[in-house]
Amino acid sequence: MADLLSTVKKAAMDAMAAGNPAAVMFGEVINTDPLEVNVDQRFTLPADFLLVPESLIHYEIDLHHSHEYTDDSGSGTSTKQTKPALPEKPIVIRRGLEAGDKLLLLRVQGGQQYVILDRVVSA
Repeated sequence: MADLLSTVKKAAMDAMAAGNPAAVMFGEVINTDPLEVNVDQRFTLPADFLLVPESLIHYEIDLHHSHEYTDDSGSGTSTKQTKPALPEKPIVIRRGLEAGDKLLLLRVQGGQQYVILDRVVSA
């Protein structure tokens, strides 16, 4: 009976290993356009194999603006413009991936896709 139990356990372990369950891996961005990530210094993944979360996509907002207003003072009515407000350059809310970024990756079962979980920073 012990032999049968160990045989079943071994078969289950072999089946799991053959299915390539999810695994955590490390990578580095080597190119951003098109996106390419070198994984564990062994192989390079093109963008087709990568799932990038919104938190790692570049996002910026242009807050530079001015307003028109009507001036009814003294010499009649005229339309004027306020001075520009806020910075002229867009404000970066989230920076995107850049070459050299270290990444934490999750290999999806089967190894056909990799989810980029986050950037890895040193303390």
